[in-house]
Amino acid sequence: MIGEPPTGGGGLDALPSPLDSVADSRAAARWIISSAGAVGALLLGAGPLIAAGKVTDWVHATWAGGGLLVALLGVAWAIWRTSEVLVPPMTTPASLTGPELRGLRERLQAEPWYHFGGYADDIDGLLRHRRIAAAITGRLPMAPPEERAALREGLAVARRNIVRTDPYLRWLLTTAHAWQVRETLRQARRQTFLASALVVVGAVVFIAATAG
Repeated sequence: MIGEPPTGGGGLDALPSPLDSVADSRAAARWIISSAGAVGALLLGAGPLIAAGKVTDWVHATWAGGGLLVALLGVAWAIWRTSEVLVPPMTTPASLTGPELRGLRERLQAEPWYHFGGYADDIDGLLRHRRIAAAITGRLPMAPPEERAALREGLAVARRNIVRTDPYLRWLLTTAHAWQVRETLRQARRQTFLASALVVVGAVVFIAATAG
């Protein structure tokens, strides 16, 4: 049986929850979506439609339509990619193996004594007691009567250790959840930048086609 943890899960409960940053990330995503929607409304507004109405030949009409389509695709791309930030990710211990959490894994490896409370060196070690409890629970109904007392004692020990390590596991999962949202927002910002380039190119083509 492992030793007693510090009060409050090593002081983790006294720190701000990583989930507090999720609301800020999603607020930033909503702002990006609103801005992209405003650009789309501007592209479909009266001004561009009036300018398109002045085009009298098919060549300029094709360029104007293509430019407008490219610009609108850029807007749709930005909205679609950024809206993924608003979808809550499913966070489990297996999520920590994903490429988007590489930076978090590096921090865990650099300071395992802090993130795992001295009870483990990695996430597998932190989950070891749950695996032991699951194995004993599966073994218990089929065990001979002379083994059941020892199995029940082992199960009780595993459950006590689960209670001791749970604060660190919850903290780790909430941190991973917030990290996933942050990484999704970071990728969305990159995609929005590329989408903005499409909007600019499409707008320039449209203006050039309708200027004459």
